[in-house]
Amino acid sequence: MDSHPHEIQIVEQGQARLTTLPLIGEEPLSIRVQGAPYAVIMRTPGNEKAHVAGFCLGEGIVDSPDDITNIAFCDGEDTNVVTVTLTADRRSRIADHLDRRTYISQTSCGICGKSIVADLVQALSPVAGSKTLDGEAARQRLLRLGDLQPLRQKTRAAHAAAIYDHGLNLLSVAEDVGRHNALDKAIGQIFLDQRLADAGLLTLSSRISYELVQKAARARIPVILAVSRPTALAVELATALKITLASLGKGDSLNVYCHPQRLTWKP
Repeated sequence: MDSHPHEIQIVEQGQARLTTLPLIGEEPLSIRVQGAPYAVIMRTPGNEKAHVAGFCLGEGIVDSPDDITNIAFCDGEDTNVVTVTLTADRRSRIADHLDRRTYISQTSCGICGKSIVADLVQALSPVAGSKTLDGEAARQRLLRLGDLQPLRQKTRAAHAAAIYDHGLNLLSVAEDVGRHNALDKAIGQIFLDQRLADAGLLTLSSRISYELVQKAARARIPVILAVSRPTALAVELATALKITLASLGKGDSLNVYCHPQRLTWKP
């Protein structure tokens, strides 16, 4: 269930009344690779296969849907355990990665310090491409992100990620209690649909952290617009990886932090 009714008390002007509000669901998801435990993440149930696919892409476990032979629930559709099976060739390519005994997910939990930027830039190639987007139209997509969030409208507690092509047509959208999870789900959907190459714009309901920039870089998304400002580390990483970052400013403005050339503006 993505939401759960819960009875609460509301106090207004000293008077209390009872009402029922939907609260966003949150449960653990265990991700297994080749039958072995890999990570446990907290998320809003739903879109598990896309979520796991996006997570695996972001972590560098896969580069293409062809690297995956199967993504399956371990015991029926209601399970919180999903297993990813890779091709023999892919397993051999990332054997050292999978053999780590004390593994910490790079993108679902924080790693502090600017040294991470240098490490990630070595592992990720800059996002190429000189296609431009209509800046005002892109800003409008961000402003209307809430219209694509039925779970947020119900619970007031969900993050969202929406991905558009270069013509600003919607490719995928996902919601989750976790901003990382929402992005994994949105990326995972177009990854499985073989449409990563079409992605031109990512809009986020949250601030932009370096982990979200990393996930966008893995998916080769060139422009990120968010409701809240990025961290300094996110801007440093995006600058190095040639990703455009922007967030809402005061009034009708948009704050563009790096690589502004991808957004064009009519006089």
